Amino acid sequence: MIVKEKNGDGFLDLRICDNLELMAEIKDNTIDLIYCDILYGTGRKFKDYQDLKPIRSEIESHYVPRIKEMHRILKSTGSIYLQMDTRINHWMRILMDDVFGYESFQNEIVWCYESSGKSKSKYSQKHDVILFYSKSKNFTYNEQYIKSEKNISRYNKIDENGNKYYMRSGKYKVVYKGLKPVTDCFLDLPFLTNNANERNGYPTQKPKALIERIIKASSNEGDLVADFYSGSFTTAEVCKDLKRNFIGCDINPNCLEKAKERGLFSFTDLTTNVD
Repeated sequence: MIVKEKNGDGFLDLRICDNLELMAEIKDNTIDLIYCDILYGTGRKFKDYQDLKPIRSEIESHYVPRIKEMHRILKSTGSIYLQMDTRINHWMRILMDDVFGYESFQNEIVWCYESSGKSKSKYSQKHDVILFYSKSKNFTYNEQYIKSEKNISRYNKIDENGNKYYMRSGKYKVVYKGLKPVTDCFLDLPFLTNNANERNGYPTQKPKALIERIIKASSNEGDLVADFYSGSFTTAEVCKDLKRNFIGCDINPNCLEKAKERGLFSFTDLTTNVD
Protein backbone atom coordinates (compact mmCIF):
# COMPACT_ATOMS: atom_id res chain seq x y z
CA MET A 1 0.00 0.00 0.00
CA ILE A 2 1.26 3.46 -0.91
CA VAL A 3 0.01 6.91 0.00
CA LYS A 4 1.60 9.94 -1.63
CA GLU A 5 0.54 13.34 -0.33
CA LYS A 6 1.73 16.81 -1.32
CA ASN A 7 3.47 18.77 1.43
CA GLY A 8 3.60 22.37 0.18
CA ASP A 9 6.04 22.20 -2.71
CA GLY A 10 7.25 18.80 -1.48
CA PHE A 11 5.76 15.42 -0.70
CA LEU A 12 5.13 12.71 1.88
CA ASP A 13 5.49 9.13 0.60
CA LEU A 14 4.08 6.60 3.10
CA ARG A 15 4.15 2.85 2.48
CA ILE A 16 3.20 -0.46 4.03
CA CYS A 17 5.87 -2.93 2.91
CA ASP A 18 9.11 -4.60 3.92
CA ASN A 19 11.73 -1.86 4.17
CA LEU A 20 14.16 -3.79 1.95
CA GLU A 21 11.56 -3.62 -0.84
CA LEU A 22 11.27 0.15 -0.51
CA MET A 23 15.02 0.74 -0.30
CA ALA A 24 15.54 -1.37 -3.43
CA GLU A 25 13.42 1.19 -5.34
CA ILE A 26 15.48 4.18 -4.20
CA LYS A 27 18.42 5.34 -6.32
CA ASP A 28 21.96 5.70 -4.99
CA ASN A 29 22.81 8.91 -3.10
CA THR A 30 19.21 10.13 -2.78
CA ILE A 31 18.39 10.57 0.94
CA ASP A 32 19.58 13.52 3.04
CA LEU A 33 18.76 12.04 6.45
CA ILE A 34 17.73 8.63 7.76
CA TYR A 35 16.18 8.33 11.20
CA CYS A 36 14.91 4.94 12.37
CA ASP A 37 13.57 3.83 15.72
CA ILE A 38 14.59 0.25 14.95
CA LEU A 39 13.57 -3.12 16.39
CA TYR A 40 15.19 -3.31 19.82
CA GLY A 41 15.71 -7.05 20.07
CA THR A 42 13.44 -7.52 23.08
CA GLY A 43 12.05 -10.81 21.79
CA ARG A 44 8.59 -9.57 22.78
CA LYS A 45 5.35 -10.02 20.89
CA PHE A 46 3.77 -6.60 20.74
CA LYS A 47 0.16 -6.03 19.69
CA ASP A 48 0.99 -5.59 16.02
CA TYR A 49 4.47 -7.06 15.51
CA GLN A 50 6.99 -9.61 16.73
CA ASP A 51 10.30 -8.08 17.83
CA LEU A 52 13.63 -9.72 17.06
CA LYS A 53 15.24 -11.96 19.66
CA PRO A 54 18.41 -10.61 21.36
CA ILE A 55 20.57 -13.16 19.56
CA ARG A 56 23.58 -11.82 17.66
CA SER A 57 23.08 -14.01 14.59
CA GLU A 58 19.44 -12.92 14.29
CA ILE A 59 20.34 -9.25 14.74
CA GLU A 60 23.08 -9.45 12.10
CA SER A 61 20.89 -11.39 9.67
CA HIS A 62 18.20 -8.71 9.87
CA TYR A 63 20.31 -5.56 9.96
CA VAL A 64 23.37 -6.13 7.77
CA PRO A 65 21.50 -6.05 4.44
CA ARG A 66 19.42 -3.09 5.60
CA ILE A 67 22.39 -1.04 6.80
CA LYS A 68 24.14 -1.68 3.48
CA GLU A 69 21.10 -0.39 1.61
CA MET A 70 20.87 2.66 3.87
CA HIS A 71 24.50 3.45 3.12
CA ARG A 72 23.91 3.10 -0.63
CA ILE A 73 20.91 5.45 -0.79
CA LEU A 74 22.30 8.09 1.60
CA LYS A 75 23.81 11.21 0.02
CA SER A 76 27.48 11.94 0.62
CA THR A 77 26.37 14.91 2.75
CA GLY A 78 23.81 12.77 4.58
CA SER A 79 23.55 11.38 8.10
CA ILE A 80 21.89 8.40 9.72
CA TYR A 81 20.48 8.05 13.25
CA LEU A 82 19.47 4.62 14.57
CA GLN A 83 17.62 4.52 17.89
CA MET A 84 17.65 1.47 20.19
CA ASP A 85 18.36 0.50 23.79
CA THR A 86 21.17 -1.39 25.50
CA ARG A 87 20.10 -4.87 24.38
CA ILE A 88 21.72 -4.57 20.96
CA ASN A 89 23.55 -1.23 20.75
CA HIS A 90 26.97 -2.89 21.16
CA TRP A 91 26.30 -5.17 18.17
CA MET A 92 24.80 -2.35 16.11
CA ARG A 93 27.85 -0.15 16.68
CA ILE A 94 30.05 -2.90 15.21
CA LEU A 95 27.75 -3.36 12.21
CA MET A 96 27.64 0.40 11.57
CA ASP A 97 31.44 0.60 11.79
CA ASP A 98 31.74 -2.24 9.28
CA VAL A 99 29.43 -0.60 6.72
CA PHE A 100 29.88 3.15 7.25
CA GLY A 101 33.42 3.07 8.62
CA TYR A 102 34.73 3.79 12.09
CA GLU A 103 35.72 7.30 10.99
CA SER A 104 32.09 8.07 10.09
CA PHE A 105 30.90 7.65 13.67
CA GLN A 106 29.84 11.02 15.08
CA ASN A 107 27.96 10.46 18.35
CA GLU A 108 26.40 7.96 20.66
CA ILE A 109 23.47 10.02 21.88
CA VAL A 110 21.81 9.06 25.15
CA TRP A 111 18.17 10.01 25.62
CA CYS A 112 17.42 9.85 29.35
CA TYR A 113 13.83 9.95 30.52
CA GLU A 114 11.58 9.32 33.49
CA SER A 115 8.88 6.68 33.13
CA SER A 116 6.86 4.32 35.28
CA GLY A 117 8.25 0.97 36.33
CA LYS A 118 11.37 0.22 38.35
CA SER A 119 13.76 -2.60 39.11
CA LYS A 120 14.45 -3.91 42.61
CA SER A 121 17.47 -5.97 41.56
CA LYS A 122 19.47 -3.39 39.57
CA TYR A 123 19.48 0.24 38.44
CA SER A 124 16.30 0.98 36.49
CA GLN A 125 16.95 1.28 32.76
CA LYS A 126 15.70 4.70 31.71
CA HIS A 127 17.57 5.61 28.55
CA ASP A 128 17.77 4.89 24.83
CA VAL A 129 20.87 5.01 22.65
CA ILE A 130 20.90 6.78 19.27
CA LEU A 131 23.88 6.04 17.01
CA PHE A 132 24.72 8.97 14.73
CA TYR A 133 26.89 8.33 11.66
CA SER A 134 27.63 10.39 8.57
CA LYS A 135 28.48 9.12 5.11
CA SER A 136 31.44 11.48 4.70
CA LYS A 137 33.25 14.26 6.52
CA ASN A 138 31.18 16.83 4.64
CA PHE A 139 27.79 16.32 6.26
CA THR A 140 24.93 18.66 7.17
CA TYR A 141 24.91 19.74 10.80
CA ASN A 142 23.02 22.66 12.33
CA GLU A 143 23.87 23.18 16.00
CA GLN A 144 20.82 23.05 18.25
CA TYR A 145 20.25 24.97 21.50
CA ILE A 146 18.15 24.54 24.62
CA LYS A 147 17.30 26.84 27.49
CA SER A 148 20.00 27.16 30.11
CA GLU A 149 19.26 27.12 33.83
CA LYS A 150 22.60 28.70 34.70
CA ASN A 151 22.40 30.48 38.03
CA ILE A 152 23.44 34.06 37.51
CA SER A 153 20.99 35.75 39.85
CA ARG A 154 23.58 38.36 40.81
CA TYR A 155 23.15 39.86 37.34
CA ASN A 156 19.69 41.42 37.38
CA LYS A 157 19.90 43.77 34.40
CA ILE A 158 18.01 42.50 31.33
CA ASP A 159 18.18 44.08 27.87
CA GLU A 160 15.44 44.25 25.21
CA ASN A 161 16.41 40.79 23.90
CA GLY A 162 16.09 39.11 27.28
CA ASN A 163 19.85 38.85 27.79
CA LYS A 164 21.23 39.42 31.28
CA TYR A 165 24.15 41.82 31.32
CA TYR A 166 26.39 43.99 33.44
CA MET A 167 28.49 47.08 32.85
CA ARG A 168 32.24 47.14 33.44
CA SER A 169 34.34 50.23 32.78
CA GLY A 170 31.46 51.63 30.81
CA LYS A 171 31.26 48.55 28.55
CA TYR A 172 28.23 46.35 28.03
CA LYS A 173 28.86 42.66 28.86
CA VAL A 174 26.29 39.94 28.13
CA VAL A 175 26.57 37.12 30.66
CA TYR A 176 23.57 35.01 29.77
CA LYS A 177 21.70 34.48 26.51
CA GLY A 178 19.35 31.91 27.97
CA LEU A 179 20.56 29.16 25.66
CA LYS A 180 23.25 26.50 25.57
CA PRO A 181 24.27 24.02 22.87
CA VAL A 182 22.66 20.58 22.92
CA THR A 183 25.11 17.84 23.95
CA ASP A 184 25.04 14.09 23.28
CA CYS A 185 22.98 13.62 26.45
CA PHE A 186 19.34 14.51 25.83
CA LEU A 187 18.05 15.19 29.34
CA ASP A 188 15.30 17.68 28.56
CA LEU A 189 12.94 15.62 26.38
CA PRO A 190 10.29 13.77 28.42
CA PHE A 191 8.98 10.27 27.80
CA LEU A 192 5.44 10.07 26.44
CA THR A 193 3.18 9.13 29.32
CA ASN A 194 0.01 7.15 28.72
CA ASN A 195 -2.11 10.30 28.96
CA ALA A 196 0.17 12.54 26.85
CA ASN A 197 -1.66 14.53 24.17
CA GLU A 198 0.55 13.00 21.47
CA ARG A 199 -0.31 9.43 22.38
CA ASN A 200 -2.11 7.56 19.60
CA GLY A 201 -2.04 4.02 20.96
CA TYR A 202 1.13 2.84 19.24
CA PRO A 203 3.14 1.00 21.93
CA THR A 204 6.66 2.25 21.13
CA GLN A 205 5.74 5.77 20.01
CA LYS A 206 8.48 8.40 20.43
CA PRO A 207 7.94 12.11 21.21
CA LYS A 208 7.85 14.52 18.31
CA ALA A 209 10.33 16.81 20.09
CA LEU A 210 13.00 14.10 19.99
CA ILE A 211 12.67 13.53 16.25
CA GLU A 212 12.33 17.26 15.61
CA ARG A 213 15.72 17.90 17.22
CA ILE A 214 17.40 15.32 15.00
CA ILE A 215 15.73 16.54 11.81
CA LYS A 216 16.58 20.18 12.51
CA ALA A 217 20.20 19.29 13.30
CA SER A 218 20.91 17.11 10.26
CA SER A 219 18.70 18.42 7.46
CA ASN A 220 17.41 21.63 5.92
CA GLU A 221 14.05 22.67 4.50
CA GLY A 222 13.29 20.80 1.28
CA ASP A 223 15.59 17.88 2.13
CA LEU A 224 14.44 14.27 1.88
CA VAL A 225 14.14 12.39 5.18
CA ALA A 226 13.57 8.62 5.37
CA ASP A 227 12.28 6.37 8.14
CA PHE A 228 12.18 2.66 7.35
CA TYR A 229 10.68 1.61 10.71
CA SER A 230 7.96 4.25 10.69
CA GLY A 231 5.58 2.83 13.30
CA SER A 232 2.80 5.39 13.62
CA PHE A 233 4.63 7.76 11.21
CA THR A 234 5.72 10.33 13.80
CA THR A 235 8.71 11.18 11.58
CA ALA A 236 6.40 11.92 8.66
CA GLU A 237 4.36 14.33 10.78
CA VAL A 238 7.48 16.15 11.97
CA CYS A 239 8.71 16.39 8.36
CA LYS A 240 5.37 17.91 7.37
CA ASP A 241 5.68 20.50 10.15
CA LEU A 242 9.32 21.32 9.29
CA LYS A 243 8.88 21.50 5.50
CA ARG A 244 10.94 18.41 4.75
CA ASN A 245 10.08 15.74 2.21
CA PHE A 246 9.51 12.27 3.59
CA ILE A 247 9.66 8.68 2.42
CA GLY A 248 9.14 5.77 4.77
CA CYS A 249 7.40 2.54 5.51
CA ASP A 250 6.36 0.01 8.08
CA ILE A 251 5.48 -3.63 7.59
CA ASN A 252 2.44 -3.40 9.88
CA PRO A 253 -0.77 -2.54 7.93
CA ASN A 254 -2.31 -0.84 10.98
CA CYS A 255 0.38 1.86 10.85
CA LEU A 256 -1.25 3.55 7.88
CA GLU A 257 -4.40 4.01 9.93
CA LYS A 258 -2.27 5.76 12.58
CA ALA A 259 -0.89 8.05 9.88
CA LYS A 260 -4.45 8.81 8.82
CA GLU A 261 -5.33 9.72 12.42
CA ARG A 262 -2.38 12.14 12.40
CA GLY A 263 -3.97 13.96 9.46
CA LEU A 264 -1.11 13.13 7.12
CA PHE A 265 -3.47 12.46 4.26
CA SER A 266 -7.11 13.21 3.53
CA PHE A 267 -8.34 9.86 2.25
CA THR A 268 -11.39 8.52 4.08
CA ASP A 269 -11.42 5.01 2.61
CA LEU A 270 -8.01 3.35 2.55
CA THR A 271 -9.22 0.32 0.60
CA THR A 272 -10.22 2.39 -2.43
CA ASN A 273 -7.87 5.35 -2.28
CA VAL A 274 -4.51 3.72 -1.62
CA ASP A 275 -2.43 2.71 -4.65
